[in-house]
Amino acid sequence: MLVENMIKDRIAYIKMNNGKHFNCLSEDMCNELMADIKHSYEKECVGIVLEAEVNRHVWSAGHDIRELPQDGSDPLAFYVPMEKLLREVQEIPIPVIACVDGTVWGGACDLCLSCDMIVSSRDATFAITPAKIGIPYNASGIMHFVNQLGINKAREMFFLATPITAEDALNVGLINRVADNGEELRIMLEEQFLAPLRRNSILSISAIKRQFRILSRASTVISAESFERINAYRNIVYCGDDYREGINSFLEKRPPEYKGKAKDLD
Repeated sequence: MLVENMIKDRIAYIKMNNGKHFNCLSEDMCNELMADIKHSYEKECVGIVLEAEVNRHVWSAGHDIRELPQDGSDPLAFYVPMEKLLREVQEIPIPVIACVDGTVWGGACDLCLSCDMIVSSRDATFAITPAKIGIPYNASGIMHFVNQLGINKAREMFFLATPITAEDALNVGLINRVADNGEELRIMLEEQFLAPLRRNSILSISAIKRQFRILSRASTVISAESFERINAYRNIVYCGDDYREGINSFLEKRPPEYKGKAKDLD
């Protein structure tokens, strides 16, 4: 089992339990997470806490690079397990809270942003890293960051692919609260987030979450022409040499040697 699920006092605590592989979001991990999220809703929980077994201070290393396709397929297509997981977290009609006590990388950063709230320890960091691997992120993921952080901070995170601190993340609205250490994080989570959830009307909360989802979708509608242009850019990247070089260099534990040029997209 890659995921552990415990329900206590109407809250589901879903824990990624594969610290030895840094909780990579493999197909199996994503499928287990989705199953436990659905199960929590069916059991009438009023909230879900997403947490992780931390190894070497890594909360999750993000997408499992070993599972990225190199046959010309879109690595972030609609039915890729990680994409399905992100939608499941966004659409489950009860609040999901990410409780982060470590570093968050790549797709795991998008997973945290897909949650309704994020609480973290002060030494947590967040990084979105497709540019390091040569992956063309998809439009829905980019808009998710833009809507949460604003366009300038989203650009910084995507272009530089370097971690931002919990304090910085708090200042730009990526996370809700910061605790000094792991022990205080658990106390803060229970007292300031879960206790109010248990007291409030889950019927009202669920209706409001559903409205947030509908309204956020309405604000990101783009024309068919723009959508096709975005996919054309992405197709050039994931069918190109830099994409394969990014994956191979990661697996071979060496610096990548990218040769692509911006004008290749003209």
